[in-house]
Amino acid sequence: MIRVLIVDDHTIVRSGLCALLLAFDDLELAGEAPNGREALIAYDKLKPDVVLLDMVMPELDGAQTTRTLRELHPNAKVLILTSFKEDELVKAAMTAGAIGYLMKNVTAEELANAIRQAHAGKRTLSPEATEALIHAAQNRDTLLVEDLTAREREVLSLIKEGMNNNHIAEKLYVSVSTVKFHVSSILGKLGVNNRTEAVALAMERRLI
Repeated sequence: MIRVLIVDDHTIVRSGLCALLLAFDDLELAGEAPNGREALIAYDKLKPDVVLLDMVMPELDGAQTTRTLRELHPNAKVLILTSFKEDELVKAAMTAGAIGYLMKNVTAEELANAIRQAHAGKRTLSPEATEALIHAAQNRDTLLVEDLTAREREVLSLIKEGMNNNHIAEKLYVSVSTVKFHVSSILGKLGVNNRTEAVALAMERRLI
């Protein structure tokens, strides 16, 4: 059985998804949560196989929840199910570590297959999400230095020097959480998955 945690701020959506899982013999409801913050608590308690996550929610949005889950549980499988297909949201979710991004107009069979794929560690993207990532990649080619704030360029330069978050925090006299926020913003703006890629792209585009 594949155990699924459903996270959505709309009760009627959660109810519909719970009913959908019942139609498939290999899928099982592990639990549900109305927002990202409660999803983190539920994940620790329930240890689901796949998290089915909305993108726009109170407390923590989909990207923030995904990033935190993946930091705490690197093997967490997060599948985004949302009504929003904006380029920035798709890029933010995938950069945060989501394994898939689907629109809520998918069929029950398509969603079930995506959950199975996520459980197997395989990526599933809706056509809208694929198009958004293509747009993001095209936009990345025209990225200008003005897209990064002065502080973000400063943090990126320190990353280039090999500093970790703690060292950067000491250097800039800020908290580690503030540094993590800047790093997350940098990764999102550059459309990359890690610090090494960020430095490489920034040097290529002469951002630092």
